[in-house]
Amino acid sequence: MAILTGKTLFITGATRGIGKAIALRAAADGANIVIAAKSVEPHPHLPDTIYSTGEAVVAAGGKALPIPVDIRHEDQVRAAVELTVKTFGGIDILINNASAISLTPTLATPMKRFDLMHSVNVRGTFLCSQACLPYLKKSSNPHILTLSPPLSMQARWFKDHCAYTMAKYGMSMCVLGMAEEFRDDGIAVNALWPRTVIATAALAMLEGLVKPENCRTPEMVAAAAYAIVNRDSRSCTGNFFIDEEVLAAEGVKDFSRFAVQPGAPLATDLFLD
Repeated sequence: MAILTGKTLFITGATRGIGKAIALRAAADGANIVIAAKSVEPHPHLPDTIYSTGEAVVAAGGKALPIPVDIRHEDQVRAAVELTVKTFGGIDILINNASAISLTPTLATPMKRFDLMHSVNVRGTFLCSQACLPYLKKSSNPHILTLSPPLSMQARWFKDHCAYTMAKYGMSMCVLGMAEEFRDDGIAVNALWPRTVIATAALAMLEGLVKPENCRTPEMVAAAAYAIVNRDSRSCTGNFFIDEEVLAAEGVKDFSRFAVQPGAPLATDLFLD
């Protein structure tokens, strides 16, 4: 039996990119995948909807439950969680993947964008975690995995995009606090961040500073996420994981298969030296 067979994963922002890659990796084990995201209609510039990703999950061997969810809205999140439990009987893993980005300095950040980043990144992560926790407590190996960076109070990570850094670090602070808060419940709460820039739709926000050929694919992060959520939740919590380090610990020595263009130099991701 594959490790995640019958396990239920609630993944925010799972329509495309890293969220979709994590969904497909878990689906290969026969997991139940909740695709909690906003993309119901095809986007003119972005691939996939929650329904096409659901079809891909089924094709990969899993069960799919696409649910239209804007994680800024509490009623939508709680309704999605209740539907998940009604459909699959519980929740074993929460992946806080949904995130908004704007790499803009203070004077160039409209408050509407500031509010979006904090509503999605910080509030959304807190809300989804809060809504799923009562059901995670009932799981045999419960995990919350948040796609956010290690905390580092260095001014250089704030000076060019203060609002975005605050929003991403807010996600990481949820990890820091909840890992300790729910340690005695046996719920693992960890963060995961890529060593290199990942080729996703967010690349467009970098305005050409990083080219796709200098990136790795979302499957790199998905492989690391898969390894983390299969670890014993009681002995694996409060960590700020880097994808390379996770896979190296699993015995992976060659990461070239995850490169968009093998041999090309790789761009280090934000928040990492």
